[in-house]
Amino acid sequence: MSSDAASASGSQEGIREPDGPRRRGGPALKADARSAVPDVCAALAVTATVFLFLFARMRSGESATVAVMPFMKDADTYWMYLLSQAFGWSGLLWAWITIMLGLLLSGPRPGRLPVSRAVLERWHRVTSLTTMTLMLAHALMFAAELIRYKAELTWTQRFWDAFVDTFVPGGYTSGTGRLAIPIGQGALYLAIPLGLLFYVRHRIGPHTWRRLHRFIVVVYVLSVWHTLLYGTNVWYAEWPRTALWLLQLPVAALLLLRLLRPARRAERLTWPGRCGGGADRPPPRRLPASRVVGRVAVGAVLVGLVAVVASGHDGGRERPAPAPSPQAPHDHGSG
Repeated sequence: MSSDAASASGSQEGIREPDGPRRRGGPALKADARSAVPDVCAALAVTATVFLFLFARMRSGESATVAVMPFMKDADTYWMYLLSQAFGWSGLLWAWITIMLGLLLSGPRPGRLPVSRAVLERWHRVTSLTTMTLMLAHALMFAAELIRYKAELTWTQRFWDAFVDTFVPGGYTSGTGRLAIPIGQGALYLAIPLGLLFYVRHRIGPHTWRRLHRFIVVVYVLSVWHTLLYGTNVWYAEWPRTALWLLQLPVAALLLLRLLRPARRAERLTWPGRCGGGADRPPPRRLPASRVVGRVAVGAVLVGLVAVVASGHDGGRERPAPAPSPQAPHDHGSG
C-alpha cells in the first residue's frame, strides 16, 4: 500500500482539540470505555442475532459452512465455531462503521450533519474500542473450538496447540488458513496498539500519532481480506460475498475523497503554477509524487471494486454437491 493510501486513516486528523482542562490529553480511556458500554451491548445483540441465524442454517443443512465442511452439520457440537463466526461478522461490521466515521471526520467537511462533530468523534472512538473487543472475542472463540476439537490430547497440549494456531504467526499450517490466519492476526495485532495510541498522543506528540494512526486503514483492509479468504459464509459466488464487496464501495469512495480533499491544509494536493495562497495565509505545500500516485491507486481500486460488483467475478467458488469430508474445523480449503 502506498504511503498516501495509508494516510487515509479515518482518524481525527485536523480536528480541533476539545476545550477545557482535558485539552492536552484529550478524552480519557476510562471515560470512553464507560461510553462504550451501550455500544458493546448493541454489538453483542448483533452477534447473538448472527449466531442464531448461522445456527439455524447449519441445522437446516443450508449453511455454506456445512457445504465447505460437511462433517460440521451438527450445530449443537460446533456452536463455538459458529459463535466465533458471529463475533467475526459483528467485528467486521463495527470496523466498517469505525472507518466510515473516521473518513467523514478526516475528509471534507460535510455541509450538514445530523449530529455535532464532537458526537461523531466520540462515536468513532467508542466504535473503535468495541471493534477491538469483538476481534479479540472472535479469536478467543476460535481457540476455544480448537481446544474442544482436540479431545485426544491432554489439556495442557490442547491449550498450547490452540494458542499457537490462533495467536502465533506461522503456527497455523493447514489449508487456506496458512495465509488467512496470519492476515487476521496482523489485523488484530495492529488494531489494538494503533487504536489505543490516541489516548497517549499527548505523550508521543500529535504529529507522531497522526503518522502512526494513518495505518488504521491497513487494519480494515486486512480484516476484509481475512474474511474473503477464510469466511465460509462468503466462500461461494453467492449474495453474501457480493454484499461484502458492495460494502467496500462507500469506503473506497470516501477514502478517495479524503485523499483529494483532506481536512488538513498541509495534505492538500497542488499543481505547478497553482501554489499561490491568499495574502493572509501561506500557500499549501506541493505534495511529493508518491502521494499523487497514491490518489491514483485508490481511484483504481474504486474502479476495480465497481467492476467486480458489476461483473459478478468476485473470486467466489461454485458450491459443490454435498459430500463427506474428513477435514477438521480449521482445515477448510486447500489454499
